[in-house]
Amino acid sequence: MDANRTGLLEGVLAAVNLGAIVLDGDCRIVLWNRWMERYAGIPASDVIGHDFFSLHQDLRGKRIDSAITQALRSNLPSVLSQTLNKSPFPLYADAAARSRDERIQQALAVSPVEVAGAGRHCLIQISDVSIAVGREKLLRDQAMVLRSQTFSDGLTGIANRRHFDVAIDKELRRAKRYGNALSMLMIDIDHFKPYNDHYGHQQGDQCLIQVAVALATMLQRSTDLLARYGGEEFAIILPDTDAQAAYMLAETMRTRVISLNLPHEKSPAQLVTVSIGIATMCAADQYDVPGLINAADRALYSAKHAGRNCVQAHVTASA
Repeated sequence: MDANRTGLLEGVLAAVNLGAIVLDGDCRIVLWNRWMERYAGIPASDVIGHDFFSLHQDLRGKRIDSAITQALRSNLPSVLSQTLNKSPFPLYADAAARSRDERIQQALAVSPVEVAGAGRHCLIQISDVSIAVGREKLLRDQAMVLRSQTFSDGLTGIANRRHFDVAIDKELRRAKRYGNALSMLMIDIDHFKPYNDHYGHQQGDQCLIQVAVALATMLQRSTDLLARYGGEEFAIILPDTDAQAAYMLAETMRTRVISLNLPHEKSPAQLVTVSIGIATMCAADQYDVPGLINAADRALYSAKHAGRNCVQAHVTASA
């Protein structure tokens, strides 16, 4: 009967699709199943009776070392975080992966085991979670792509209107909380409809892309946000920026667009130019999001009324 049970146990350990290592109280290996032989590339006969940490010296002092100690001395099981312990054992799917040192992703569980007449032992179970990890990475990558598509303009690659709406609300609340200045620029490409009609929509798209790139290169801080607000109109959020700094940046952007030297035969300037309106909220102001946007819109309207290719600012008395 005992022989049958032993044979059954050996058959089960050989058939299970996970690694099984059993250590005695002195951390000597007493069991190394066929799964371990296959993925470690080491036959059981070469490791049985050997000290576990003499074979895996790089694991000494690591999380699995403390888990084994807890199991043998305190009779406590442990499950190792796969995030923090991705591939502790040198286990490989095949010879090609071994040559690249591309270990399989592993999930580990360490459990105390009472062996009759032999005292407490420790069972280390190793599962191959490479497929699950790969699937999770694929889902994360897909989520990032979807997020990018949700918050980026498909033509220019900069932030879209939805991204702008989220960002302006957040930055306005932050400015009010800390009493900081917040500036916003509304930018419109001058005479863009005649440009489109004359040069065609494909060239119009290229114009939008070139202007977007030129504006984006002027922003140096990660907190600044350039968005395509709609059509040929762009919006820029400038946290912690007062009216004077916003005006200087806007004027630099205006001249930067001129320096692109994009021909525009239907414009008085004969080049693609932009009009820019600025609104700045200071500590004493009580702007809400629509109020700040409307102020920037009014400033943009003033710039167009003044002949286009210029910068106009709407600043409250408290600024």
